[in-house]
Parts: sequence; C-alpha cells; structure tokens
Amino acid sequence: MALVARLRPGETLGDRVMKVDHAGEHGAICIYRAQRWVARWRAPELIPELSDFLTHERDHRARFGAELARRNKRRCRSYLWCGLGGVVLGTMTGIAGRQAIAATTVSIERVVLRHMREQVQALDGVDEQAAETLRGIISEEQEHHDISAARLPSGAVWPKLIDPLVAGATEAVIWLGMRL
Repeated sequence: MALVARLRPGETLGDRVMKVDHAGEHGAICIYRAQRWVARWRAPELIPELSDFLTHERDHRARFGAELARRNKRRCRSYLWCGLGGVVLGTMTGIAGRQAIAATTVSIERVVLRHMREQVQALDGVDEQAAETLRGIISEEQEHHDISAARLPSGAVWPKLIDPLVAGATEAVIWLGMRL
C-alpha cells in the first residue's frame, strides 16, 4: 500500500511521518495515563504493565520530538486532538476493565504497526534518519500488542466490540494527520 500524504511546501514525507507519529505517541501516552488512573479501581494488577507501556510511549514521543527538532519542524496539527481522544478512550476503556484495556492496546498497535512498517518501506533509501527512528520503536510497539493479546481469552467479547471502533478511529487519526 502506498503511503499518501499532503505535504506543505518545504516538507518531506519523512517530516510528515515524524509529525504524525509524534502526535500518535502523545495520544498513546494519554490513553495509558487514563487507563492507569482508572485501573487503580478496576484492574490494579495491570498498573505495572501500563506503567511500562507508558514509559515506552514517552520515550517514543521524545524520539519523534527530537527528530522534529533536528528538522526544525513543528508538531502536527492533530497533536492536541490525539491527546484529548486518548484521554477519552483511555478513561472509557479503563472503566470497562482489564479485557477492554487489553483489547484497546491490541487494536491500536495492530494499526500502528502496519502503518509504521509501511512508513519504513516508503522511507528506506529516501530518508534514512526517519526510517531508523521508526525501526527503533517498532519492536516495543509489537511487545505491547503481544502482551495485551496474551491477556485476552479466546472468544472474549471486548475485542469484538472495541476493535472496529478503535481500529477505525486510529486509522482516521492517521489519515487526517497525513493530510492536515
């Protein structure tokens, strides 16, 4: 699948990808913060795991932010919307409990991993610094997906309910970010 973006004058595909992924990591931070806060009552056994995921996402956001600074580029226009959406999604799924939390991570990471792999493919040989930044993050995103997928029992209801909504919203946010 071809990576499609509407670029501004003086902006490269690598610039846009770094902006969109930086905003996405901000959204992920807000999701995990909200889930961790609610998990104190609904799923306290998940707090260490959510804290680990949150640490990874903060590092990812910092890496994308450093790359934006190196390029002298501002953050994506969707940054604040990603944060707000993350708080809402994290709070709602946190209230729903451990399976909803895990299902949310699986849905988001599945979409994010596909996009990041497409981004690496599109940027290879074109913008090696952007491609390398992505390569350094993909394994931790895969880890989040796999840990969360292992928490879901076969036949669980939450993935069936959450996946279409969360995956669709994640796709929409990425699509918008690539075009704003």
